[in-house]
Amino acid sequence: MANSEERLHSILATLEQCRAALVKGGRPETAKLVSLAILDLRIDLSKIPDSDLKALCDAMTPDDDAAERSNDPKSTAGQRRRAVLKLVK
Repeated sequence: MANSEERLHSILATLEQCRAALVKGGRPETAKLVSLAILDLRIDLSKIPDSDLKALCDAMTPDDDAAERSNDPKSTAGQRRRAVLKLVK
């Protein structure tokens, strides 16, 4: 088991170097994909149970009622989020 964890730590270090090289080389989107792989390995290494990750995601994701209220222009309960995408003509 320790050998397996050592190997994963080694792979993690390599992925972090790859991510840094991608960022430096002007490939931010590819670096983000590598970041997902890094996150996955870190989760495995920290032995966080899936139930805890789901609880975290649920806590960070607004429920449907809150989302509907935030879309209602008369409602002051939800604050409007900044647009992620811009329309370019």
